[in-house]
Amino acid sequence: MDFRAILMGLGFALMWSSAFTSGRIIVQYAPPLTALAIRFLISGMLGVIIARMMGQGWRLSREQWQSTVIFGLCQNALYLGLIFVAMQWVEASVVSIIASTMPLMVAFFGWLLMGQRLKPMAIAGLVAGVIGVSLIMGARITGGIDLAGLALCLLATLALTVATLTVRSAAAGGNVLMIVGLQMLVGAVAVGIAALLFETWTVTWSPRLIAAFTYTTLVPGLLATWVWFRLVGRIGAVKAASFHFLNPFFGVAVAAALLGERLGSLDLIGVAIIAISIFMVQMSKREPAPREAS
Repeated sequence: MDFRAILMGLGFALMWSSAFTSGRIIVQYAPPLTALAIRFLISGMLGVIIARMMGQGWRLSREQWQSTVIFGLCQNALYLGLIFVAMQWVEASVVSIIASTMPLMVAFFGWLLMGQRLKPMAIAGLVAGVIGVSLIMGARITGGIDLAGLALCLLATLALTVATLTVRSAAAGGNVLMIVGLQMLVGAVAVGIAALLFETWTVTWSPRLIAAFTYTTLVPGLLATWVWFRLVGRIGAVKAASFHFLNPFFGVAVAAALLGERLGSLDLIGVAIIAISIFMVQMSKREPAPREAS
């Protein structure tokens, strides 16, 4: 892995993790689903416009359209929609930790439902992940965390897991930025309908809201997704996914720095265990280097 790939991986992990903090700020001033629908609409339109300027078209293959719709619904509408609603009551650091367990869920359900074999290191990683989550959730539940918000976070991560398991790489065949933009437009329609049904337009305008909304629309929304696809194309999906083990650390650090959220000793131990478990699961997927003939 070259130095540029390392920088791209670190940048992606930081941008992805920071989205929970900016999202937490947004839902304090605006209805979550309405704000998210507007964010998807702006990000999606920008993505499509830039893609067209780059010469990309929207004549996608059947598999790409399937991936676009499923990811638009599962990743954008269900995953982020539930996350934004939950962040009205659950701290950004806790949400980022739960969301970071997605690679563990993918490995577990891939084994349970799809018969994918797990190496001993992956099994050990899953066990460690359960221990880490149990430490954090046990401390939070006894400390009075909102259980409904916690359940929404778990459902959101499960939705993203399902999307990851059922859809192959949408990037096959090119038109990556166009696919990213169209996925967000699919999410905008789905979340927008839910917002019209369940929310009223009540916004407390402030510079903090505008800054957080602009950041989450452009950086985690567009830039992080583009960096991720470029990283996968550069070093492959398995090596790229290993950067996910940094997400618990970055998510907690950003929330503490910008929101002043405090974590107890059990939370910090749990974060470290989850990060290690994600790293173990991802490393177990690496193929051994071929032996040179003597």
